[in-house]
Amino acid sequence: MPHPTAPKHLWLALSPHGYGHAAMTAPVIAALRRRRPDLRLTIQTGVPRTFLEERYGPEFEYVAGIPDFGLKMLSATRVDLDASAAAYGELLADFDRVVEAEADRLRQARPDVVLANVPFVTLAAAARAGIAAVALSSLNWADIYRHYLGDRPQADAVWAMMRDSYNSARAFLRVTPSMDMPSLDNVVDIGTVARRGRNRRDEMTGLGQGGVGLVAFGGIDHDLPMAKWPKVPGWSWISAQESPPGRDDIRPLRHIGLPFSDLAASVDVIVTKPGYGTFSEAGLSGTPVLYVARPDWPESPAMDDWLMAHTKALAVSLEDLLGDLDSQLQKLFSLPGQSVGSAEGNEQAAEFIDRMLAAETGICERS
Repeated sequence: MPHPTAPKHLWLALSPHGYGHAAMTAPVIAALRRRRPDLRLTIQTGVPRTFLEERYGPEFEYVAGIPDFGLKMLSATRVDLDASAAAYGELLADFDRVVEAEADRLRQARPDVVLANVPFVTLAAAARAGIAAVALSSLNWADIYRHYLGDRPQADAVWAMMRDSYNSARAFLRVTPSMDMPSLDNVVDIGTVARRGRNRRDEMTGLGQGGVGLVAFGGIDHDLPMAKWPKVPGWSWISAQESPPGRDDIRPLRHIGLPFSDLAASVDVIVTKPGYGTFSEAGLSGTPVLYVARPDWPESPAMDDWLMAHTKALAVSLEDLLGDLDSQLQKLFSLPGQSVGSAEGNEQAAEFIDRMLAAETGICERS
């Protein structure tokens, strides 16, 4: 049922560390909009508006740029530790000014509620501006920081800055699956958040009659140019990268014209890295997954276990993919089938945020 109250304004802040944070939050916003069709939505992020419109539709205000950066990356799976440590040191030194600038931005926009996935600066700014805030994610940057950079000279101060920012939120809605979050004292566990895609294979043309795979390493450039991708007889591949010269077995994703969720449900296999959005959508559609193992990433144990419980999934090395992709596919397809997952978290998160919107009446400046 549509919500009977006056329109409310939700400020959504998204980490621009790849596209996963934006993709994860979209089905929650869709569920919230079913409750509040007149919801006013502002999205603040470094993720391009074109990607956001694919997931959220065109009806939102776009604020480009955000102080959050997550981690500095060398590729989709390799963290630049020194650059990340330096960036967090600079943020620590300038934290009060940065938070005040973001708080002033929020004061002028006057949202009823701030939702963060999962920029801690925005949460600190909302607390300073007296605006109710809630976080939603499978990770938080405080525990990620401590995992990778906890031995650095400024680590305790940086971690405390991030921890206090996260704990200032009304709650941290921790989705399933997720990493452990020992830094937080406001965790509320909810189910999986994801969009179940629709199999639209009959709409995919120009891919031949054999197997079709999706190579999807997210919004951070991966050190796997498709020119190196092995040819497998009878297989065609869809990639976010352009098709290399002479490779008629590879088609750019942008030529397919399907939403990513539907594409994930329409292919025979997804080749990827551990990432919440791709894993959850594969687990909801039952699409088999070959993924480059990432044992250093704190989310990996929970995500790997969840994925393997809901579809055929096989962890491989980059060398496995490039050296003998055909054998890895055979191993994957020989695994036993699993029961597909469900996405109770979409409505659970929407209900929590809806209750906050109903309760909040605007800014009440905190001292």
